[in-house]
Amino acid sequence: MTNNLIARMRRFHRAVTTEAGLLDASFLGRGRPLGPARVLNAIGQNICNISDIRAYLRLDSGLASRLLRGLEAESLIELHTRDGDQRRRYATLTKSGKQEYAAYEALSDAQATGIISRYAQPDKLLDAMDIVAIALGFEQIRIERVSPLDKRAIDCLESYYDELNRRFELGFDVALSCDPEAPDMQHPRGAFFIALSDGIPIGCVGLKGTDKGYGEIKRLWTSPQARGLGLASQLMDAAEKAAKTLGVITLRLDSNKELSEAIAFYYKHGWSEIERFNDDPYPDIFMEKIL
Repeated sequence: MTNNLIARMRRFHRAVTTEAGLLDASFLGRGRPLGPARVLNAIGQNICNISDIRAYLRLDSGLASRLLRGLEAESLIELHTRDGDQRRRYATLTKSGKQEYAAYEALSDAQATGIISRYAQPDKLLDAMDIVAIALGFEQIRIERVSPLDKRAIDCLESYYDELNRRFELGFDVALSCDPEAPDMQHPRGAFFIALSDGIPIGCVGLKGTDKGYGEIKRLWTSPQARGLGLASQLMDAAEKAAKTLGVITLRLDSNKELSEAIAFYYKHGWSEIERFNDDPYPDIFMEKIL
């Protein structure tokens, strides 16, 4: 790497550690450093299993124990087991812990608002932040099966439709497309998956059940900030596994020539072009894959 690239990376590290308060003995002025504050935040998000807290924050067992004991000594959390299983320990916020969590949330929101307000193009700033956050936290991205009516799924679909509207020469109106009914993408006919980066939806895919001897892949989408990391492959794998579980051997999909990168992805993953199989006005490419 050139000296300039290294200097820019190190500048970024310094800026983040300083702005995030990594070196502060009193993070956001609440009397404790960032470590215990992050543990308190995780518990406030209902990540209560100690092993889940460790995995979420990437803590070794010794450090996690020290941070938890410190919060317990402050009477901010309670540690306990459930159903008599001594192997699994959990942490919950006390009344004081909930108040402290709320105080941190308010201060963190204010800090974020202040950072965003400094920049004349906040969307551009947030896009850059998303790229970094998704790349650094890629190993913790989760694929979750949900209802297509889940708010997070709807958020993904609306982003997908917005992108199609920008990219298609004549725009895109979902009301004119053959939009699949929600029950067709729910068990026992189909499935719907979203990808989550620290709780924020960044991708989706639907498996539509039909009565025609095949299933359909619908609405495969990933956030532009998450592209190039293999997330679309993970989503497609989840949909194909769900199809096999439901006994679906043949899958079909449709696409549009404007989505050249998507079409290249399908060819790379074993899809073959076939004749038109629906009357949707938007697609002009039709493909099939035998599992």
